[in-house]
Order: sequence, then structure tokens, then C-alpha cells
Amino acid sequence: MKSAGTLLLAAVLMPAQAAAQSQAAGAYTLHYEKPASTWTEALPVGNGRLGAMVFGDAGDELLQLNEATLWSGGPVSPDVNPGAFAQLAPARAALTAGDYAGAAAILKKMQGRYSESYLPLADLRIHQDGVGPMASYYRGLDIRDGIATTRFSAGGVNYKREVFASAPGQVIVVRLSADRPRRLSLDIAAGSQLRFESKAAGGAIVLRGKAPAHVDPSYYKGRAEPVVYEDPGGCRGMRFETVVQPRLQDGTLEASGGKLRIRGATEVVLLVSAATSFAGFDKCPDSAGRDEHALAAGPLRAAASKSYAVLLKEHVADMRSYFDRVELKLDGLGAADRSALPTDRRLEDYARGGKDPQLEALYFQFGRYLLMSSSRTADAPANLQGIWNKDVRPPWSSNYTTNINVQMNYWPVEAANLTEMFGPLDDLVRHLAVTGAETAQSYYHLPGWVVHHNSDIWAASNPVGNLGHGDPKWANWYMGSAWLSRHLWEHYQFSGDKQYLQRAYPVMKGAAEFMLGWLQEDAQGRLVTMPSTSPENVFRYGDGKQGSVTVGSTMDMGIVRDLFTNVTAAGEALGVDPDFRARIAAARAKLLPFQVGARGQLQEWNLDFDEVEPHHRHVSQLYALHPAREISPLATPELAKAARRTLELRGDDGTGWSLAWKVNFWARLLDGDHAYTLFRNLLRLTKDNDPAWRGHGGAYPNLFDAHPPFQIDGNFAGTAGVIEMLLQSQNDELHLLPALPAAWAKGSVRGLVGRGNFVVDMTWKDGRLASGEVLARAGGPCTIRSATPIAIPALKLRSEKSALGYLLRFDSRKGMRYRVVPG
Repeated sequence: MKSAGTLLLAAVLMPAQAAAQSQAAGAYTLHYEKPASTWTEALPVGNGRLGAMVFGDAGDELLQLNEATLWSGGPVSPDVNPGAFAQLAPARAALTAGDYAGAAAILKKMQGRYSESYLPLADLRIHQDGVGPMASYYRGLDIRDGIATTRFSAGGVNYKREVFASAPGQVIVVRLSADRPRRLSLDIAAGSQLRFESKAAGGAIVLRGKAPAHVDPSYYKGRAEPVVYEDPGGCRGMRFETVVQPRLQDGTLEASGGKLRIRGATEVVLLVSAATSFAGFDKCPDSAGRDEHALAAGPLRAAASKSYAVLLKEHVADMRSYFDRVELKLDGLGAADRSALPTDRRLEDYARGGKDPQLEALYFQFGRYLLMSSSRTADAPANLQGIWNKDVRPPWSSNYTTNINVQMNYWPVEAANLTEMFGPLDDLVRHLAVTGAETAQSYYHLPGWVVHHNSDIWAASNPVGNLGHGDPKWANWYMGSAWLSRHLWEHYQFSGDKQYLQRAYPVMKGAAEFMLGWLQEDAQGRLVTMPSTSPENVFRYGDGKQGSVTVGSTMDMGIVRDLFTNVTAAGEALGVDPDFRARIAAARAKLLPFQVGARGQLQEWNLDFDEVEPHHRHVSQLYALHPAREISPLATPELAKAARRTLELRGDDGTGWSLAWKVNFWARLLDGDHAYTLFRNLLRLTKDNDPAWRGHGGAYPNLFDAHPPFQIDGNFAGTAGVIEMLLQSQNDELHLLPALPAAWAKGSVRGLVGRGNFVVDMTWKDGRLASGEVLARAGGPCTIRSATPIAIPALKLRSEKSALGYLLRFDSRKGMRYRVVPG
């Protein structure tokens, strides 16, 4: 006969059942009382490849369209600066002599071409006749279902528009309907800011276009023609095609002057398909491109064979299969539910100090929605704006900025239970390992691979700057391969997938091989990076001089330590390369140590320089605190104290993404209230066209992150910061509620993932854990840390007091769910 304890264990360890969705629909909806007047008020939909910004104007609707692979340019030319290597020794000699300005001038001679730009696809315009005075206007986005809806009444008719980007169907679907028959009369047209031809024939609009061969960054003013379509010496730009096919209930359809004219319809469904000739990072999209016409026609044909109801059902099922994995409820200690208010009004009230925990939870889930909607396309991870861009020369080329921004995009991907969305970044890193190997050899005569400050869909890895026009404080930064390798290791840590690690290990090892060659001995025999910068900051030295290039910046040393730690752990997990691990260990022991400056701060550079801009947006010297784990209150309390002092000196302001990084920093320091202060700043309303809400980082009315301008990395890092407040796992343990702010004294979360592939559910009350469950998807050793005693009744395990809380250790079984209660 089984004991009561055995029966309890059997009950507790049953496989998890699908949790019922308990939050009201309003908890997952952004909504407004007027159409969007600016792009940062429009609402984003996306399926990872196709994206649209929906403006919601009743008489003249605009859908601004994007396709994830539509970039200028083509594959990177090898050896773009043959004379670069000859400059390395002189640059190092200048640094050794303390001539920082001279070193910077030399480094300009080591720069290559600028990266290419992510481009807008097309504008779909829908003019509706007969829209006079309106009533009951509503515009909203349901992020659980991924549907943008516009409703209004005019002339006694109720009109409705629904827009979604279907991943199963690979089309954008637009449904326009009226509650009285034959009251829809529409003119539909499509255009593009790129070179294009558009015609309306055969019951559809077909827009064919050509991307430029090169687009200069918007900040570069060095050429009279920054957008170049013809490049006789290189690869011509990629082709693209967009097709808009209507399906009518009632009414007539005719083509006239490049437009579709629909008269007297009751319902119209538009199917929008698009494709480019992109064939891979190493293939010319023109001469060796894919057939964009066939790629656009295939999904359109399949979608046309299905009813709207079926397309909608497939789309919603797909969205919910990812979205519903995580649920967050926050109780604001008596704060009213404000979800019925328009989102822009909620942001205004919140910016004035109001309490709105449901808005905070919505912002968290909005980050997950954006990742689901922008990171599902092979070879094309979410860029600086996800997949949503309106400009031919977007801010910072909307590229992959590797000194933090593209990495930020993927901070929440594993812990937010969206591991499938990691694939596109994994693709880019593997491509960069190829181009980066050529750059490492041609620029530095070193093995392995290197990535500098900017990249693009072509996996550019050289230092940018158009052969001498870039500032070395950002252009000549050498640490991209090492930082990106951290994401490969993280994916293994969260998944436990040894087959994946076998594929990733050679890439990680290549980054370490480059760093072993890049490190130089200083006068004290310590290994340092040389040259080195701390993106994108400037220091004072000498008699009022300013410099940005030195040796052994703290960020560099933190990245190298982290890389060597992770490559060593990966080699041990696979049981390979003991000799290489020994080389890494020997080098790691000689690395320049972290240093504490005169103000008690973690030094940013090898010497205790003063910053020209003390409140600089980058806090690069704290890389070792987050995203790495070389500094922590648990293992290195003195360095953690210095990190805290660094943040105090930097201040609580900054650009949007900078505020988001600081949320993560303060959470790692286990200071939930300070993390929450930064989180509130991250939600400060920003409006480009309103002086009262302009000039600071925060959130636009559509919840896009405001640098300003828009950068999506702040959204993703903000979501990651909320997770860091609720669950941390970087120290080989599940730390429950490590940085819970007083403002969130009561709440619950379901579906967060910790390293080791543990899924965690928790409820808390009065700032203390009330109950929890841990699902061991992979099994193996599990350590749980809590601020208060905890227990697993079924295993008769109770926590023991340790530094900074209580620890509970056990060996978990794969697929089992363990109930955690206060001890």
C-alpha cells in the first residue's frame, strides 16, 4: 500500500495541463479614440516576415508594409580595406605611448564600408467613399490574438475593419465589413518609396520593385546621392513583389488607373502577399536571387482557397500557442482597473504618477507580442525596429547594432518562453562566423572570427565608417563575436539541447580563438584588449584632452571573461578540447582585473578617467553584471557594491533602451524598488509632435520604445527586466522573486523559464511567496533560492538558510511538476 506522501507526490508530479486563460480581453488590448496621426501612434501587426503599421483612418486607411528580408545592397565584398592590417601596430604603439588621439586617427584608416539599410516595402491605401461625420470610433490591437481592429459609425451604418498578419498563411489579411448590405465603396491602391511599377489587372494589384544597391546611413552626409540604385562594380539590389487580391461579398470590382474600384460591397477581404529575391547572405539577390513572383504567389494561392473564418482561426490558434505560455497579473494594492481607458490616456496619467499595474503587465506582454511578430524569418532576426520601418534611410539604418542593441532584442526570448523565436538570431551568428573569419584574417591576421559595431542581413563584420569617416568610439569596436556567442550558450542553458550545443560550440570556440590572438600583454604582464573602447563614451585625460580609444576597457574585459567562462563550460559539457580549455584558463588568469575607482565606482576604462558625459546612455562597464554573471551580490559583493555606485553616478534618466538596461541592472543587484523606478521611467509618454511629451526616452502612444526615435530594443529589454525582477537563474539556481518591488506586493506569474529548462509558476502576497510550481522539462539538479523559507511537501524537502535567503536543492525528474510552498 502506498503511503500518503507517495500519493501526494504522484498528484503533484502529473504532467502540466493547459492553463485556462483567466484575464479579461481588455488586459491584452491597446485601444484609442481616434486614428493615428503619426507612425508611432499606428498599431503593429506581423508574422515574423510580413509586417504592417495600421493607422485606422476611416476615410483613408493606410497600411505601411514591410518584409523582413528587404534590404539594400548585397553580399559583403571580401578584404574591403587591404591596408588595414598595416595600421594595427602603429595604433598599438600610439596607445602604449599614451597618445590616445593619435591612436584614434590611425584607427580611422582601418575602417571599411557602412552596413546596408532595412527598407520599407509598400504603402497600401484604402479610400472609403461616403464617410462623413463619424460616431462610436474605436481603434485597437489585441496582442493575444494579433488583430488590429477599427470600428466606426457613419450615415447610420456600422463599419468594421480587422487586420492580421498570419504566420500559418504567410499573408496579411484585411477584412472590411458593414452591418447593412452593399454599403462599402472602396478605392484601393499600392505604392512604394522604392523604384516600382504597379498595375491593377486580373482582379488584383501587383506591385513590382527594385531595392537600391546601397543606402548610406541617415547620419552620414558624405555623398550627394546617399541612395544608389546602380552600382556597376557590385551587386545590383534585390527585387520585390507585393500582391493585393480582394474577395467580395456583393458589389462590383474593376481596375482603373492602377487602382481597384469596389462599389456596393457588403464585405471585402484583402489578401496581401509579398516576397523578395533574397537568397541568402552570400548570394547576390539580383543575379542569383530567388523568384519573388513565385514566392509571393504561392501563399496567396493557398490563402485564397480558404474562407476568412478559417484564416482567422488558424492565425489565432498560432498566436495563442505562443502567447498563452506566460501570464502575468499584478495587483496595485487597491489601484483601479484602468483598461477601459484609451492607452494614450493611461500613459499620460501614468507619467503623472498614477498607478496602473495592468498597464505595466500589458507592456510586459507587448514585448513578447513584438518578438513573436518580428522574429520568425530564417536569416533575418528582429532588427533595430523589429520589422516595422517607414524610411528609406531609417535611424541607424535599422540594422543589427552589435554593441548592445541586437543582443537586447533577444534578452527575453528564452525566459519569456519563446525559444522558437531565437532561430533567426542563431542564423545571423552563423553567417557572421563566416564573414567574420575573413575579416579577422584580412584586418588582423588572426584565426577565429570577429564582428564590429554594425551588421546587416548580409552579415557585414568589418568596422564601418566608409574608409575613415566613422568615429572610432563606435566604429572600431571588436567585441561583437564574443558577445553574440553568449546567446548561443544561453540557448543551450535554457534548453539543455546537446545536439544544438554540438553545432554551436565551433562558433563559440572561433570567437575565443580570435580573442586569444587579440589580447596583448601590458607593462605589468596582464592581458588586455588593444585597441579598446567603451561604447560609445568619451573620457578626459591630460590637460583637458578628450579620448575614446585606450586599452582594456572594463566592458572588453568583462566580455572576454564571460566568453572564456562559457566556452570552457561548453567544452566540458561536450567532453571535448581539454587542451584548448587549458589555453583559455591560462589566459583568463592573466586578464586585467576589474578595478574600483576613486568614487567607489566600477572603473569604465583601465585608468580612472573622468567621463566627458557622466550620465551617458551606455553603461557598458556593467556588462559583467548583466547580461553576464561575472559580478553578483552573491559571489562578488564588493564588485556588486561598486556596480551599484556606478549606476548611482549614471543616474536614473536616459534613452528608452538605456532605461530598460538599467531595469535589468538594478534587478541583478536585487533592488526591486530601484528597478521599478527605472521601469516607470521606461513608460514615460513620448510624442514626437507634442512639446509637452517630447525630449526624453520612454514609450510612444502605441507603446513602441522611444530612444527617441523608435528603437524596439527598449521594448524587449523592458520585458526582460520584468522577468529579472520576478525570476533569476544566472547563478545555477532558480531565484524566486529576487527583486520584487513594493509596488507589486501581490500578484502571480505563470510560464517563466529558468536556465536548466525549468518552467516556473508563482503567486505572491504581501511581498512574499504564497505558492509556486516548477516544471522540470529536462530534469536534473535544481536549486531554488527564496527570500523566505520554502518547501516541497511531496519530497519532504525544506530550505536551509544561506547567504541572501534560503536554498532548497533536489534532483528533479524530467517532465515532472513540483509544488513549492512557504516552509
